[in-house]
Amino acid sequence: MAVLMVAALTPLSGVPASARSTGAAGTAAAADRVLRVYNNNIENLVVNNSDGTCTRISGPDHLTSMLVDDNGATGTAGVAAPDLLIVQQVRGTGQAEAYADQLSAKFGYPAGSYSAIVVWSDPEPWGSTHKCSSQTLGDLKKKQTNAIIWNTRTLSLASGDVSKYWSAGWLKPGTAYGGGAGCTLYKPPNSDPDTTDYYKWKRTSAIAARFTIKATGTSVFAATMHLPQENRQNACAGDGITGIAGSGINIGADATSLLNASTIRIVGIDANRTGIAASTLNGFGMTGYGSAATSGSSKIDYLFVKGAVRSSPIGHTVTGTKSNHLALYGFIDY
Repeated sequence: MAVLMVAALTPLSGVPASARSTGAAGTAAAADRVLRVYNNNIENLVVNNSDGTCTRISGPDHLTSMLVDDNGATGTAGVAAPDLLIVQQVRGTGQAEAYADQLSAKFGYPAGSYSAIVVWSDPEPWGSTHKCSSQTLGDLKKKQTNAIIWNTRTLSLASGDVSKYWSAGWLKPGTAYGGGAGCTLYKPPNSDPDTTDYYKWKRTSAIAARFTIKATGTSVFAATMHLPQENRQNACAGDGITGIAGSGINIGADATSLLNASTIRIVGIDANRTGIAASTLNGFGMTGYGSAATSGSSKIDYLFVKGAVRSSPIGHTVTGTKSNHLALYGFIDY
């Protein structure tokens, strides 16, 4: 999707045009500058139900269930256009761009006002039913990659400021584990030998980008990650490596360079692991937000931010998200 440059740029989402028409309003707008960020594993917009059936969710319905106002409420007139959506488990470029256009339409913006980058444009399918009694719905979840969607009205992205991809780590089946022993990179030639699962490493490939806030020139790092299910039991981030603070999380070398050159830093992740502390990425100046369960009774999704994050009346976790995972969000003053 081409990035659409909009002539009448606003310094932030959700400030009415009438308020921008005077000098006093300009002062108010500067005081209210906020970067609205969300993280969610959207599970290809297919939800698994407790009875074994699955339900397909439209992009607009998912967005309505996830986006919140300053009081943490969904579906109100106070819900402002987000600036960054960090998502996991999309089918590829086609679904990511359609979702971005649905987001543009939701806020009355021209198509292309939101743009998307994905790790893999059209990843190979893997797995079987994906726990859906309907094979048709299960098939919708077979292609999985990760994406970042951004508001081109508020953020710009230079072509050289993208890092893709770096792989997650994992413990091969039948390999003994001990403090990182037995861990390897989860990408060829280290993938499953079974051809059914060979391509699932693409599901866990990460991507990062360094954006610029148009109103102020502030640099913003954003990364999306999805670690394999094996990370729940055995933290692996590469050959003999348990990851940052034993979490299985790692940030690639090129991505780290982008991160170090950024003022605001954001990492959204489905880690498939419980108990990852809010302090895990403190070495990068980031703090974790949200402590509630995000997948059933488990917290396996995380949002780490370096920046002035506003307090949240709902603990930065959106209970009604129409996904197998609850969304996390952070509103960052800049």
